[in-house]
Amino acid sequence: MKNKQQEQFSIQNIIAKGTKIVGDFFSEGDLRIDGIIEGNIETPGKVVIGKDGEIIGKLKCSNAHFEGKLNGTIELTETLTLKATAHIEGDVVTQKLAVEPGATFNVTCVMKTTVKDLNGGSKTQKTA
Repeated sequence: MKNKQQEQFSIQNIIAKGTKIVGDFFSEGDLRIDGIIEGNIETPGKVVIGKDGEIIGKLKCSNAHFEGKLNGTIELTETLTLKATAHIEGDVVTQKLAVEPGATFNVTCVMKTTVKDLNGGSKTQKTA
């Protein structure tokens, strides 16, 4: 029997080519976009944008893998991967960035790192 967390990560939504969604899209699982979304997308999972996929709006997720287009804002907690066919315009906040030659990346980009707890889970503060 799967626990709720395992079940959550197995969910994948697919927006097929020829589909257009206007409005905000929220999901608990991963998402693949081969169609067009005009609006805000938010998920704790991974988002894959296929060659024919397009987002006009804000994308907020953990990881994003782009082959398609985005015009708007991207906020990631982990990695943004741009393939050669990707075309991104707008603002980006991410922790890691991987760009293949040929990708269009016309953005204002901020790289943020997360502070990892090196003490095995216990949070301690050191004072000088």
